[in-house]
Formats: sequence, structure tokens, C-alpha cells
Amino acid sequence: MNLDKVPAGTRIGRSRAIARPSAFALAILLLGGFITVFDLFVVNVAIPSIQSDFSASFAEVGFVIAGYELAFGVLLIAGGRLGDRYGRRRLFSLGMAGFAITSFLCGIAPDATSLIGARFFQGATGAIMFPQVYALLRVMYDEASRGWAFGILGMTLGLAAIAGQVLGGLLVESDLFSFGWRIIFLINLPIGVIAVPLARLIPESRSSDAVGIDWLGIALATAALLLLLLPLLEGPNAGWPLWTWASMAASVAMFTAFLVWQRHVTKSGGSPAVDVSLFRRTQFSAGSLVVLLIYSTSTSLFLCFALLVQSGLGMTPFEAGTLFAPASVGFVAASVIAPKLVDRCGKIAVAGGMMVYAAGIGWLMMSVGSLGDEPVQRALLPALVLFGFGQGLSMTPLLNMVIGVIEDRKAGMAAGVISTMQQVGGAFGVSVVGIFFVGILGKKPVEGLSQAQRYADAFSGAMTYNLLAVLSAAVTVIMITRRIRGVS
Repeated sequence: MNLDKVPAGTRIGRSRAIARPSAFALAILLLGGFITVFDLFVVNVAIPSIQSDFSASFAEVGFVIAGYELAFGVLLIAGGRLGDRYGRRRLFSLGMAGFAITSFLCGIAPDATSLIGARFFQGATGAIMFPQVYALLRVMYDEASRGWAFGILGMTLGLAAIAGQVLGGLLVESDLFSFGWRIIFLINLPIGVIAVPLARLIPESRSSDAVGIDWLGIALATAALLLLLLPLLEGPNAGWPLWTWASMAASVAMFTAFLVWQRHVTKSGGSPAVDVSLFRRTQFSAGSLVVLLIYSTSTSLFLCFALLVQSGLGMTPFEAGTLFAPASVGFVAASVIAPKLVDRCGKIAVAGGMMVYAAGIGWLMMSVGSLGDEPVQRALLPALVLFGFGQGLSMTPLLNMVIGVIEDRKAGMAAGVISTMQQVGGAFGVSVVGIFFVGILGKKPVEGLSQAQRYADAFSGAMTYNLLAVLSAAVTVIMITRRIRGVS
């Protein structure tokens, strides 16, 4: 469950003094955070309906999810800097308005291609709005009240992830106004119409030392990621033609150009999109890889699981949404325990949490592969609880572990980089598991093999990547921990 968000590279700097915020101002900010995360998760339960409605391929529905995460991830740092420079309330309002409009475009999309484009821009507007929530809470409240405010925000984002799947399933199944899956997007329009005028209640603030935005760097990074994700998603269906390999080669060239440009901007005294000097610290660079690996397993699992239980097992969207609830309960419980375990056992506890996470994935794979006459909910419940518990033990302390090795003056940039790695990891995971899922599901059916069994095999095969990714992340954390002990 990708509940653990961190501030996206927003430099708070020296901000203009502001009055004590009202409860309404806090509510509007929490609403902005809620809908951003809600729309990340709600699509999971709607994907089978979208795929059926548009006769879409896995690559197309994969891009519906990955496009949102990609745009959201690569523009988070820029969104934070725009707020610092032009006013955080102004950018929050602009982002909320844009999110409502792009959500409407998602809801009226006539085909899969239009929906993918609208989702990309929806993620971009979310990246404009979301960093302002953290920055405004940071400057609106004094040190004594700040912990309470961020605690409320954390609970809100956790609730948004759970509601995105449970409430999202109910919305799709209820078929309000005969809109079907489109209601999950259209509901954001009235929310935006109400929230944008009320955003005036939020005190304005900006940074007196705001830095510039490296638009060329952002463009190069976005192009490099698109050139990588497109062939990974389309390759299995297209049979890996020459253009897919050419695209991946072009992605490497774009990444190289991005790094060269970042070094040039830094040497010339500018403000790069990413401070590449952060990666000179082995703990941060290795930790960033761990973040990418761990977060690549979350969205991809929920996508494949939704296709399994709805398209394969014939469950309704609401039934599928409620299946996610046990994992959410496990995640919340582990999130409370994880910081205490790290305090007592050190960073090695993070690796232990990842082993529990891997065990949950493995158990889920075996449970899916051996489904019989027992009700699906009862058969999968223990594995889902352990899976969610392992996620909470892994993800909750991981971000602090990685960012904590960076000095305070660069903590904002480090947080922005890690936020980006979370979202890019999610998009990358969807692309990679699609290779396995589509490959197995597309094989010539064995005589006597049911639809449910075919989807179960595809799910278990695709989750092989997730299992290996989590185990690799655990090994990396163990190596980081040993290196720290060796240095000390």
C-alpha cells in the first residue's frame, strides 16, 4: 500500500508571516491530499471494467495507471518549486482546478488512448497540487502543532488508499447515473468546483529564496522514462519488434543526456531538477534503488490482483475492493509497530520487514494457485493480511532510513527525489509484470484449463518479479546496514 508520502522537494525557506489557520483551511488541504491518493488507488478496482468497455490490451490499461504515476512523479519537485516562487495557495488552487478538469476528461474519454492522455495530465495537475499540501502545513502551523497536523494528513492519506479500493468498488458497481466506471473520475468535478473557491481560506505563503525550475532536465527525464516504459508495456503484445529495442536504446541515451545536463546546470550555478551529488553517498544511492524496487511491487500487484479476481474469478468491483481491506488493516497495524522495531533493532529491522513482505507475496501466490471450492475471501485472507503487514513493516521506516543519511540543507531535495522514485517505481513495476502476465495469459490454453486457472497462473507468474524485487531490496538493505557498521 503506497500510503507513506513524503514532501516533494519543497523548499520552505523564509516565508511571510501568516495568521493562524482555520479548520476549513486544514480541511481543504486534506481534501486535496485525499483525492490525489484516492485517484491513484481507485483505478485498481475499475481497471477490469475499463478494459472490458474499451476492449483494451494490458498495455493500454497499464498506461492508464503508469501514466498517472509517471507524470505525478517527475513533476513533484517542479510543483513544489512553483509553489515556493509563485505562492503555495495559488498553485494549490490551480492544481485543484486542473485536477477537476482532467478528471472530467478522464470520465468522458471515448477510447483508451484518450483516457491515457487524460490520466497523464491528471497526474501532472496532481503534482502541482500535492506538494503545496505539505509546504502549507509546514508554514501554517508552529512546531508544537505541526506534528498533529501532519499526523492528521497521514491518517487522511491512509484512508484515501483504503477508500480508493473499497469505496471505488462500490461506486463502479452501483453504476450511478449509468456512468459505470466513469463515475470514479466524474466525482472529482463537483469536488473541485466546491474546493477551489474555498481555497481562499488558506493563508498564502511563498519562499523568499525560491529556486528556478530546470524544465529541460524534467523534459529529458520524462522522455527517457516514456521511451523505457512504452516498449516494456507494448512489447509482449507486439512480439518485441525492432522499434521496442530502439526505444529502449534511445531511453539510455536520454538518461545519459539528462545526467550530463544535470552536472552542467550544477557547475554553472543553476538549480538542477535533481542534485546528482546526492547519489555520491552510497547509502542514499543504494537506498533509492531499494525504494524503487519496493514501490514497483505495490501498484503492479494490485493491478494484476484486480484482473485476477474480477476478469478471472468473476467477482464484482465491490467484492474485489473489499478483498483489499485485510491488506490495508495489516498495513496500518505494521505502520504503528515499525518505528518501534527500528528504534529497538536498528535498520536491520527494515530488511526483516521486507522478508515478511516477501513471505506474504509468496503465500498469496500459493493461495491463488490452489484455490478450490473454499470461498475466495476465506482462502486469501491470511495471505493478504501478512502481505499488508509486511508492506507496512517495509515501507513505513524505509523513507526515513534513506533520507536520514542526507544533511538537513539537502533534505528537501532528497525527499523530492525519493518521492519521485516511489512513483516511477510504481510505473516501472506495472510495465515489468505486464511482460509476465500477458505472456502467460496469452499462451495457447491447455485443454480443460478454466478461465480462473489461466488468470491464477498469470498472476502467480507475474508476481515472481515482485518476489524477487522484494528479496533483492532486503539483501541491499542488509548490505547497507553492514557497511554502516563497518564504517562505525
